Amino acid sequence: MTDLYLDILKEELVPAIGCTEPIAIAYAAAMARKTLGCFPDIIAAECSGNIIKNVKGVIVPGTKNMKGIETSAILGALAGNPDTKLEVLSEVEDKDVEKTKELLLEKICSVKLAEGVENIFIKITVYKNEESASVTIEDSHTNIVEIKKNNEVIYSRFNLLSGKSSENDRGFMTVEGIFDYITSVDASFFEEVLGRQIQLNKRIAEQGLIAKYGANVGKTLIKTFGEKVEVLAKAYAASGSDARMSGCVLPVIINSGSGNQGLTASLPVIVYAEKLNVSKEMLYRALALSNLIAIHIKSKIGKLSAFCGAVSAACGSGAAIAYLNGASFEVISKTIINTLANTSGIICDGAKPSCAAKIATSVDAAIMAYHMAIEDDTFNPGEGLVKEDIEKTIKSICRMAKYGMKETDVEILKIMIE
Repeated sequence: MTDLYLDILKEELVPAIGCTEPIAIAYAAAMARKTLGCFPDIIAAECSGNIIKNVKGVIVPGTKNMKGIETSAILGALAGNPDTKLEVLSEVEDKDVEKTKELLLEKICSVKLAEGVENIFIKITVYKNEESASVTIEDSHTNIVEIKKNNEVIYSRFNLLSGKSSENDRGFMTVEGIFDYITSVDASFFEEVLGRQIQLNKRIAEQGLIAKYGANVGKTLIKTFGEKVEVLAKAYAASGSDARMSGCVLPVIINSGSGNQGLTASLPVIVYAEKLNVSKEMLYRALALSNLIAIHIKSKIGKLSAFCGAVSAACGSGAAIAYLNGASFEVISKTIINTLANTSGIICDGAKPSCAAKIATSVDAAIMAYHMAIEDDTFNPGEGLVKEDIEKTIKSICRMAKYGMKETDVEILKIMIE
C-alpha cells in the first residue's frame, strides 16, 4: 500500500490561500470568466448549504475585512488566476478589491441555495450580452465536474472513466495499516510534501502570533499559560487559524479540503518534535501518521458536515505526539479513542474566527487523551459511542457525524441565515 498512502498525501496536502470554501467559489468564478473570455455583466452563484455556512463568517483573503459569496465570486472573476486553483486569489491587488466594492454596490452577483445536492456544490454562471458560461464544482473544492459555454457542455468529468471524483479510494485505510506504513517506509519519500507543510504552516502560525487576527486565540493561550510545550502545541495551531480565518494571504497546506485541519494535523506535531529534538526523519514519520489518520477519519464523514473537522485532525496530531514519545500502537489507538470519546460533540457552525478556539480545545483533548493512554486509562466499549476496537469506534463516531448530524446541519444553516 506504500504508493497508495503517498498518493493520498500528495492529493490532500496541497496549498491554499484563505478558507477553502470562499476560495473554491473564487476558483469557479475565475474559471467561468476564463471560459466566457471576458469579465461578465452578471454573475449567478448556486451553492450548497454547507458552502454558504462556511463562507458567511470568514474574511476573503486580500480584502482586509470583506466577507461573503458575492465578494468571493466577483473578486475571483475579476482578478483570480484559475491556473493556481486554491491559490486563485494570490495575485489580487488593492485596485481589484476597490473595484469589487463598486461591483458589490451594483449588485451584479446573485446567490441561491442549491437544494438536493452534495455538501460541496458550487455552480457559477456568468453572462455578457448574449454569451454565457458556467462552471460546476462537486465533491471536493477543485473538482470541476462540468463546464458550459452558451449552454453547450465543453467539459464533463461524468464522461471520464474516473467518475465524479478524481481522488484515490480511502476505503482500505486503517489505523494499524497507517502505523505499519509510516514505521517501515523510507521517510525520504515524504520530504517534498511534508517539508512544504512544515514550512508554510509554521510560517502562518508565526504570523498569527505577531499580528492581530480574529480573536487572537493563539496569543491569549501563550500570554495566559506560558510557553510549555502543551501550550505551544495548541497556540501555534490556533494562531494559524486566527490568521487564515481573518484574511491573511499566506498559504497553508490543507488536509481533507480544510486549512484548519491541515494546521491542526501538523503544527502540534512540529512543536513537539522541536521540543523533543527528534530527527527530521522521525518528524516526517510522525507528520505522515497524523495526516493519514486525519484523512482516514474524515473520509468516512465527508469533507463538510456538522461535525467539526478539528476533532478528526486532532486525533491525528495526538497519535503523532504519542509516536514521537515512543508510544506503542496500543497507546496510539487509545489516544485516538480517548479524543473521540471526549470531543466528538463539537459542531461546525461555519468557518470563522472561533474555529481557532475549537482547534485549541481539540488539541488539548488529544494531549490529555495521550497522557491518559500512557497510564493505561481509556474509555471502555459500551460507554457512549466507544466500541470494541479502534476501527469500530471510528466507524461509530463517523456514522453519528455523517448521518446522525444531518438534521443538526440543516438547523445550523437555518439559524445562520435567518
